[in-house]
Amino acid sequence: MRRDHNVVEHIVEKEIVTNKIQLLLDNLTTIKDSGEFLLQFGDVVVDDKSWNVWNWPQGVGLYGIYKYYQFTGDTKALKICQDWFENQLTIGAPPKNINTMAPLLTMAFLYEEFGDSRFLPYLESWSQWAMETLPRTDEGGFEHLTYGEENVQQMWDDTLMMTVLPLAKIGQLLNRSDYLEEAKRQFMLHTKYLADRKTGLWFHGWNFSEKHHYAGALWGRGNCWITIAIPEIIDILHLEKNDALYLFLVETLEAQVATLAKIQHESGLWSTLLLEPESYEETSCTAGFAYGILKSVRLGYVDEKYRIVGEKAILALLEKTDENGDVHDVSVGTGLEDNLDYYRNIAITSMPYGPSLNVLALTEFLHDYI
Repeated sequence: MRRDHNVVEHIVEKEIVTNKIQLLLDNLTTIKDSGEFLLQFGDVVVDDKSWNVWNWPQGVGLYGIYKYYQFTGDTKALKICQDWFENQLTIGAPPKNINTMAPLLTMAFLYEEFGDSRFLPYLESWSQWAMETLPRTDEGGFEHLTYGEENVQQMWDDTLMMTVLPLAKIGQLLNRSDYLEEAKRQFMLHTKYLADRKTGLWFHGWNFSEKHHYAGALWGRGNCWITIAIPEIIDILHLEKNDALYLFLVETLEAQVATLAKIQHESGLWSTLLLEPESYEETSCTAGFAYGILKSVRLGYVDEKYRIVGEKAILALLEKTDENGDVHDVSVGTGLEDNLDYYRNIAITSMPYGPSLNVLALTEFLHDYI
């Protein structure tokens, strides 16, 4: 819907949106990997695709589902989140790294709302690990530690979503000012090395040892983590509009969104390499952009003129979600590489962050019906 001269015009009926969200929830919780996309790191096999796994795709999914529950009170969505944690607490937590910390964001919100005492040791232990044990780059950045070989001196844009947001939320819950200050520092440091001054878009990664951005990829999904993370960190930290960090973050976001508005395809989607329109149009990054843009417009972080950009993306997301809740044209997990062909040729399949980012975006869109 669009607000213009006090007239509300529906671009799509609310029932269509809510029905799509229910399909997405069903799809998300039944995704399984047939074995094709399993990742082998020595003796460790990592499943990024299946729902009942503790890793970043599932962490992003939990956050989208929880946001839907927060906004609508949908008990089905809440039960999905609670059941997931019940199952994982029985299995046991995986090794700590940047990506496996992602579910702690939703855990922190659940702890805040319901006070489940079983969650507190996890929140304390994982946040302490991030502060004291997680390897650091030069200047104190969070090194993007994942499964496999250590990403020595590497800073990735994913880190802000996967680890820094959980750290900030835990800091807010536990009244740990040191955690909150560290989260602020990481946002500033990542902006310093990953934001492209020419376009406002973000590079996928930076290497402190070799002083380069690898392929210089302005990669879609990596950028969408930023479009999500900036409004989220402003909320978590309760930043005032005259706060210096608030101004820094919204100006950074505005620079990114201004370019995103210029390069959005007529379809409403964005390319996986944002400045290469011939690279394939990718749905998960589009969902992340839609969420971040619409939320930022609603809260006044970016100009109202960008609402149409988010709405156009929402229509594309609805079209990309089929009657089974499967989201089409989602790329698989994407590492940091030194050639652009790697990004151009990333495979496409159903992944948990496809429906989960769609849930996040469509939930934000529901605010327009109020």
